[in-house]
Amino acid sequence: MVYDRQLQSDHQQQVLSNQIKSEAFDTKIEQRRSANYKPNIWKYDFLQSLRSKYDGEKCKRRTEKLIENVKGMFVEAVGELAKLELIDMIRKLGLADLFEEETKKALEAVASSMNSKNSEEEEEEEEEEEDLYLTALRFKLLRLHGYEVSQDVFEAFLDEKGIFSSTKCTEIKGLLELFEASHLAVEGENILDEAKFFSTETLRSVYSSPDANLAKQVAHALELPTHWRVQWFDVKWHITMCESNIKNVDKTLLELAKLNFNTVQATLQKDLSEISRWWRNLGLMEHLNFTRDRLAESFLCAVGLAYEPQFNCFRKCLTKITIMILIIDDVYDIYGSLEELVQFTEAVDRWDSSKIQKLPGCMKICFQALYDIVNEIALDIQELNDWNGQPSLHLRKAWAGFCRALFLEAKWYNEGYTPSLEEYLGNALISSGGILISVHSMLSVGYEIADDETVFSLGKNQDLVYNISVITRLCNDLGTSMAEKERGDAPSSILCYMREVKVTEERAQDHIKEMIANTWKKINGQCLSSGQSPFLQPFVKVTTNVARMVHCLYQFGDGFGNQDQSTRGHVLSLLIEPFKLD
Repeated sequence: MVYDRQLQSDHQQQVLSNQIKSEAFDTKIEQRRSANYKPNIWKYDFLQSLRSKYDGEKCKRRTEKLIENVKGMFVEAVGELAKLELIDMIRKLGLADLFEEETKKALEAVASSMNSKNSEEEEEEEEEEEDLYLTALRFKLLRLHGYEVSQDVFEAFLDEKGIFSSTKCTEIKGLLELFEASHLAVEGENILDEAKFFSTETLRSVYSSPDANLAKQVAHALELPTHWRVQWFDVKWHITMCESNIKNVDKTLLELAKLNFNTVQATLQKDLSEISRWWRNLGLMEHLNFTRDRLAESFLCAVGLAYEPQFNCFRKCLTKITIMILIIDDVYDIYGSLEELVQFTEAVDRWDSSKIQKLPGCMKICFQALYDIVNEIALDIQELNDWNGQPSLHLRKAWAGFCRALFLEAKWYNEGYTPSLEEYLGNALISSGGILISVHSMLSVGYEIADDETVFSLGKNQDLVYNISVITRLCNDLGTSMAEKERGDAPSSILCYMREVKVTEERAQDHIKEMIANTWKKINGQCLSSGQSPFLQPFVKVTTNVARMVHCLYQFGDGFGNQDQSTRGHVLSLLIEPFKLD
């Protein structure tokens, strides 16, 4: 069955490749807009040459032995603080999935102990309860794992005016944990809002700390809080920090973290090699010189959403989708005329290739590639997940909505129209691709029961998808607005707000950043409310990682458009360069 499916897939790909080459002859040479994107820097031969020695039985046996040793550390960890620090370190080192049961058992004990202390109506509190580091660390880990924990645990650190007391909050370690905990706030948690302001302002003054490692941790946190980062992308940084502070880190734990990183990387290299063969054989970029050729970056996005080895089919699917999002976005943003885009949008809306006959060859190629790839993914979803519904209908509907939203932006550009921020966001939440990616994730991440009822159930989380899309659009605008303004593209959220409220660009950017922070509060609340349903957890986790991934992509500029930005470092670190082990 698998072999027959592979033959069918190879045949479909050959047919698509032949169609692309045929359409290429019809392409007329016309003067079109250009974004001047640089050529792809990750060459096919290089990606095919990637090899790892960390996927054999020897590494597997060593990993299993180290896992048993670390399980013993849970037993040896005496006291609440020791257990919490072990759980926190395991999470930072990318090992949380290996110790889910041990972590759950330890946190249940911590939560039970905290609840029993809260129920004791004693005026005298234990000294341990007034330790900021312990209180913030416990709050952070419990809330991250879905436990109900009140912001009131921080009242002990407030002065009579309800402001955090500088005399009670002096230790940098405690301030760091308070800062991280504050980013788990939900709407209406004023104490955590105050905690965020206080910890941020105080930490900014300690860059000159004599402890170099602590100073690096402060700088890293202020650059972007942990909760907003892609966790797997941060693992190597934490391992490197542990190596420079080896006295305080168990060597067994550190060895396991390095070995686990390398074995996961070995799986990702195989995935990347396979998807690069698919991309090379498709031959799409031979005939599209206006768009971004970003296979490695698209695969990196898929890794950011689900790095775990068992999600290899999901990563390949999402890589294909991300590539097509970039291409279709460039068709609307750069290549197509408004008249051509009307026809293209109608073709996608009706899912009918007869509607593209009058379009330029490049646009015919793009539509045919989208048509065949989406149909292929729908078939994969139906077979691999034993889907009882019609995934193709949901995928086609999502793509039609995406293209309609892109068309409206193209129409605004051609008319020289600048919408209000509210009007802009109403459309941009779809054109950002966040909803499109969420729909594909919803259908392909894998569920025990897969049918149209699944989509209905997950659709109840539309507020979560909506807010993830807000983050996607606003982060994208912060990272790309400068380049888009220079090209004369359609207005971004920043420009819309500037013109609507008549403020400077700097003030508009601050407003957008504030919107992002407030949207994260909504996401936090929605994640907590869905935490009671194990069925929803895979979707919630992957979808929330979309928001984290866009922070990563656009933190220092356009992570897709400019390959020399930080995205290149992530590709090297996560997909190419392993840790050296003795």
